[in-house]
Order: sequence, then structure tokens, then C-alpha cells
Amino acid sequence: MPEDFYRIKRLPPYVFSEVNALKAQARAAGRDVIDLGMGNPDGPTPPHIVAKLVEAVQNPKTHGYSVSRGIAGLRRACAGYYARRFGVELDSEREVIVTLGSKEGLANLAQAITAPGDIVLVPNPCYPIHAFGFIMAGASIRHVPMGPEFDFLGELKKAVRHSVPAPLAIVLNFPANPTAQTADLGFYEEIVAFCRRHEIVVLSDIAYAEIYFDGKPPPSILEVPGARDVAVEFSSLSKTYSMAGWRIGFAVGNARLITALTRVKSYLDYGAFTPIQVAATAALNGPQDCITEIRERYRARRDVFIDGLRQAGWEVPTPDATMFAWAPIPPAFRAIGSLGFSKLLLEQANVAVSPGVGFGEYGEGFVRIALVENRQRLRQAARNIKAFLSGRNEIAEPRRRGQNSAAVASG
Repeated sequence: MPEDFYRIKRLPPYVFSEVNALKAQARAAGRDVIDLGMGNPDGPTPPHIVAKLVEAVQNPKTHGYSVSRGIAGLRRACAGYYARRFGVELDSEREVIVTLGSKEGLANLAQAITAPGDIVLVPNPCYPIHAFGFIMAGASIRHVPMGPEFDFLGELKKAVRHSVPAPLAIVLNFPANPTAQTADLGFYEEIVAFCRRHEIVVLSDIAYAEIYFDGKPPPSILEVPGARDVAVEFSSLSKTYSMAGWRIGFAVGNARLITALTRVKSYLDYGAFTPIQVAATAALNGPQDCITEIRERYRARRDVFIDGLRQAGWEVPTPDATMFAWAPIPPAFRAIGSLGFSKLLLEQANVAVSPGVGFGEYGEGFVRIALVENRQRLRQAARNIKAFLSGRNEIAEPRRRGQNSAAVASG
């Protein structure tokens, strides 16, 4: 039997696992680690959504197999959300499919449309599934540099010009994970025109479209006339309604792409548990003030933490959207890289973050900080970081003294 299977060999070691292992060791040793690594919402799912789940699960008729493409009521609710939020009218029968979160939908659409050797354009840095969903499907990835220092559209055009064969698809993600960058409708208009001209499929991920703080609400690519000729868009209830563990999302747009995803999913799953789909329908159709509350919670956390970091001497740009801050490594620590700095921050300040290199080579020099602790804990994290950066590390010193005493005793 081969030592490594073909698809496994295409997956590099998971960078985040090193920090996760150190985090587990620290907690096992009794240390109070403030975990700002994973983007896992800490707030509860709104009560009316939970109540609908409880009501639905008490009906034995909901306990059997569900519908792979999603129950009709939820697909109509997804279409209703797009009509209200973006002014986009969708056919819930042909242009909407329910997914087990946006991550599953992206990976299965990659399986549906990709042949070995196809070229797919992916922003770098990016959320890992945006690249590795296609890598597992056999595609070749061409990275498009993204960040404040890059002209993304210019880099995209260069990538298309130099790709052989011509690219099959491009992945977009705005507001972006990990960089928190946003895009306006003018950007999408250029993308749609360019991709229609070059016959490139667009996969847009807007999982953070409702977590925004400044300026206009983020748009959908489907607001652009003609976008449905080339584009499909993924969304999720994970961040919008604090439903991450429920694993429920949806894809909308180009009917041919939705049909392809439906075909693949019909072989792989029977859809999410029906009570979860019923509760998701209640989330989309019910009162939406909970979205505002969740958004304001992240805004307040952002303001507290960014201010705390600045007082600590760490200048981090204020994110306009998402639940993340994309933080350049302080100059004094750039030489050790993002993984080294993440380990040091955990060891010396008891704060866990995600190394930027885990999101791609252009993420080196940054760490991603998730605003998934309350304001009191974020203030504590900022104080810990301030002590670390100023050399007055009150957390690590007692450990060092203990280690030195142990060394003397053993000597």
C-alpha cells in the first residue's frame, strides 16, 4: 500500500496545528490562554431560532432523511433574503441550493466542475478551502496576490494572460477572511465584465456580508447585470446568526453551476437534519434585529481591542468588516515570521492567534486575530501583549523562574 495517497500528498502540513498543539499543552498546564485563533463565534444563537429547532425536532416526521438540495421552504427563504438585502430576484427551484455551511458547498462545487489540470485563480492569502477545495479536486492553483499593497484586478488580469490553459474559475471572498478587505459594486462590475469576456466561472464567498461596521453594507456580485451568466455565490448562517456549529449555508446564482452542485451532493448527502433547516428558515424569515446586535457586538470588540493594541505600541489597521483583524507583525519580530511570532505570543502573553502564512505565502508577515472573546477578555489580551512587547512580561517570568529553579535543583 502506498505510504501517501494521491490527494493526501497534495495537502501540505496544516500550519495551524503547531499553534493548536502548543495551545492544548498550555491549557493542560493550567495556563489561562485567551484564544483569538479560530473564527468560532462565542455568542449564543438567537433564542427564537433555537426555539424553532426544539419545536421541529419534537415532530418525529422530521427525523428521517431530508432533501439533499434543501427543503423548499428554506430555499424560498434564501431567495427572500437576497430580494430584501440585495434586490436580487432568484428562482428558488433552479438558482438556490442549501449546503452544509459554505465550506462544504465550495468543496463539492469544485468536485463538480473541475477536471485534473484545470487552472483556478485564488486570492492569496485566502481561507484555506478556497484553494484546497480545488487542489483536492485535481486542479492547479494560480495564486493572485491580495492585500493593501497589491492591485488585485491588475494581478488578476496578469494571471489570466499568463495561464496555460486558460483559467476555469476564480474564487472571490469579500469581506475577506483573513484580510478583512471589502469590495464595492464597481469592483464586481469589472470582475463580471472581465470574466464574461474570458469565459471564467466566478465563485463568490460572502459569509461575512452581515458583519460590517463602516460605510455601505457589502454588496453581492449578483447585483451586477449579467453576473448570473458566470457567477455563483456562497453564504452561511454561521456568522450572521451565530450558528457556526449548525453547519448550514446556501449557494445561489448560475443555474448550470447550481445544477452541477446539486448532482454531486445527491450522491454524497441527504442534506442537513430537517429541524436545522426549519430553524434556518425561521432565522432568515424572522426578526432581523439579532443581526444588528451581533454586528454591534463585534464592532464594540473591534474598537476595544484595536485601541488596546495601539496603547501597547502595536499599530494594527482597524477592520471595516468581518470578525478578524489582520495584524502586521511588529517590526522587531518580523525576522521570526508569522508562525514564530504566533508561538511567541502564546508562550509569552498567553494569547493564541493564527499565523498569516497558514493562509498562503502572501500572508507571511501578518497574524489573524479573531474577535471571539468578550471585551473584558480582549482588554486582558491587550494588557498581556503590552507587557510582552514592553519587555515587562509578568506572565512568562514566573514560569522562567520556576524552570530555572528546577534546573538548579536537578543540577
